[in-house]
Amino acid sequence: MIIKFKEGTKQQEIELLRSALINKGFAIHESIGATTTIFGVIGDTTKFDMDSLYAYDFVDNVLRVQEPYKKVNRKFQPADTIVYVRDVAIGGKNVVIIGGPCAVESKAQMDIITPLVKASGAKILRAGAYKPRTSPYSFQGFGEEGLDILKYVSEKYDIPVVSEVMSVEDLAYFVDKVDLLQVGTRNMQNFSLLKELGKLDKPVLLKRGLANTIEEWLMSAEYILAGGNKNVILCERGIRTFETSTRNTLDISSIPVLKKLTHLPVIVDPSHAAGRWEYIEALSRAAIAAGADGLIIEVHPEPENALSDGQQSLKPERFDALVKQCRRIAEAVDRTID
Repeated sequence: MIIKFKEGTKQQEIELLRSALINKGFAIHESIGATTTIFGVIGDTTKFDMDSLYAYDFVDNVLRVQEPYKKVNRKFQPADTIVYVRDVAIGGKNVVIIGGPCAVESKAQMDIITPLVKASGAKILRAGAYKPRTSPYSFQGFGEEGLDILKYVSEKYDIPVVSEVMSVEDLAYFVDKVDLLQVGTRNMQNFSLLKELGKLDKPVLLKRGLANTIEEWLMSAEYILAGGNKNVILCERGIRTFETSTRNTLDISSIPVLKKLTHLPVIVDPSHAAGRWEYIEALSRAAIAAGADGLIIEVHPEPENALSDGQQSLKPERFDALVKQCRRIAEAVDRTID
């Protein structure tokens, strides 16, 4: 339920209604605008008489919210959330490019690729230290050693890093070494992990599950915000469908849908959606045109020798050309890429 106060409502009047609602067992999410205050009332309101709230002469409007998510709901917070990864703002007018290899393979590899993606326009470096793989025999990442390498290149080249955390037990290793914590598709509904991430002040990149609805995805984000961490970025990375021509089916339509439903920023992972490097450029352009706040793209100096996902990794020169293309698309839709 949403309660909108009339312009000029006094703070003591707001507190009066807050106390009355809390006494009835509700929790309150407050959004304060330049001229208007909004209450998001959290709890079972099915048996509550909404019209009774109009007895308060300072109440302007009352709406019942059908969606089960509250804190991520744009109805509760009309203004877009901008998430800062160090000094990189995700959301708003700027489109952020994130680039790097699927996995940390060595310090030498990261010393090669990091300055290249940064020079091309990547504001954040991506690389996995822990790799959830379908096959137990595939490369699983270097774990803590990989995180140490990420911290090394982050400091050397002055670029924030994002890497995937797979379990609650590993969180302690990530907090001091990674700037943006990624929750992968297989862990989107790992609720124990989401609750712990909600206790942190680190930004979180939440990828959509393989076959999850948008509502389920937003409910996972709700877990993090409910814990107190408001810095969540959503990442569309393709969903599982009957189509086999690509690794997954990139749901471009999810971008405008999410922009309507939530205030959280939305980025797109064309690499995992396509599964083939040939399709990444077109999908990236489409994502920006549809309103995405950023892209996360796999880039490898030698994709043919990559330990994981070489077939969906761009070579540095292709990545550089793609960023130039994306700048033109961004300008066409009144956005910018620094």
